[in-house]
Amino acid sequence: MNYMATRDALGRIRDTRIKKVVPLSPPAELLDELPLGPAREELVMSGREQAHQVLCGRDDRLLVVVGPCSVHDPGAGLEYARRLAEQAEAHAEDLLVVMRVYFEKPRTTIGWKGLINDPHLDGSGDVNTGLRAARELLLEVLALGLPVGCEFLDPITPQYISDTVAWGAIGARTTESQIHRQLGSGLSMPVGFKNGTDGNVQVAVDAVRAAAATHAFAGVDSYGTPAILHTTGNDDCHVILRGGRGRPNYGAADVEDALGQLRASKLPARLVIDVSHENSGKDPENQPAVAAGVAEQIAHGNAAIVGTMLESFLVAGRQDLGAGELVYGQSITDGCMGWEGTVAVLDQLAGSVRARRAQT
Repeated sequence: MNYMATRDALGRIRDTRIKKVVPLSPPAELLDELPLGPAREELVMSGREQAHQVLCGRDDRLLVVVGPCSVHDPGAGLEYARRLAEQAEAHAEDLLVVMRVYFEKPRTTIGWKGLINDPHLDGSGDVNTGLRAARELLLEVLALGLPVGCEFLDPITPQYISDTVAWGAIGARTTESQIHRQLGSGLSMPVGFKNGTDGNVQVAVDAVRAAAATHAFAGVDSYGTPAILHTTGNDDCHVILRGGRGRPNYGAADVEDALGQLRASKLPARLVIDVSHENSGKDPENQPAVAAGVAEQIAHGNAAIVGTMLESFLVAGRQDLGAGELVYGQSITDGCMGWEGTVAVLDQLAGSVRARRAQT
C-alpha cells in the first residue's frame, strides 16, 4: 500500500476526533530566536542556587513566590515585575523574592487555559504564538533582575521556557500524576509539589520522594524529536501546603503534622505555605490574614517554614473574560491581592524573618 493510501486508511481509525493538526515549532527554534544570553543565564543560575540554599537552611531568608494567578496581559505583567523588582531589592536581606509568572492554568472543568494555550484570549489555541509570548515576557522579567517561578503543567512546555526558571511548581491537580513526578525529577531547578485538592499532604510527600529518584520516560528533546529522557533525580523538591476542600492547613498544628509526615518518609523537614487557594478560602481579601498567621510562626522561630506563595496583581480581585473591556492589571483567573496589600504583606514577612533571626 502506498503512503497516501496508508494515511487515508489510518485516518478512519486514528484521530477521529481531531479537528486539525498544526505543527509545533521545535524548542531549539524558539531558543535560538529568543536566547537567554550570559547575563540572564547568570541570574537564573544564581536564583536557583539561592533557592537551594534557602531550602537547605543555609540561607535564613524566606523564599517568597509572588505574582498574578496567571499572566494574561504581558504588558501588565511586566509593569508588575518593575514594581516587584524594587521590593525585591528593598527586602533582599530578608526575602528571596521570585516572581510568579504562570502561563498554564489547570482547570477543574473548562475555562481559559493560560497564555501559552490561548494567547489571544479567544479560544483559538495559537500555542506557537503563546510559547513565544511567554518566553519574551520571561526574558524581560529576568532583565529586571528578578528570578521567576512557573508551574509546569504540560510535560513538553519546559523545553521552551525552563532555562529561564529559578523555581518550579507542580499543582494540586497533578501532584499525584506519575508523569509530573518524573518531570520534576529531571527539572533543573527546585520544584514544589502542592498537597492534593482534597487537602491530602501525603500525596505531595510521596511526590517529593518519587521526584528525588531516577526515572526514564518518553518526551521530546530540544529539537522536538521524540526521546527517552533519563533523569538523575531532584533533591530540591519540597511540599507546598495550600489547604483543601474548604479547610486551611497553614496553622501551627497542620504545619507540624505535615513536617511529621516528611520526617516519617525520611525527607527534609521543610515547607512552603501558599497563603491563597484553600488556605484563604479562595478569597484574596483573606490572604493578608493568612500571611500574618504564617509570619507569626516564623517570628516565633519556626525554621521549617522556608517559603510562602502569594497571588498578587496590580488591581485587587478578579474579572470574567468576555464580560466586557478588561480592567488593566486585574486577574481573569483566581482573585489576587492588589499592589498596596502586597507591599504590606512583604514588609510583614520580612519583619518576621528578622524576628526569627534574632532568636538564633
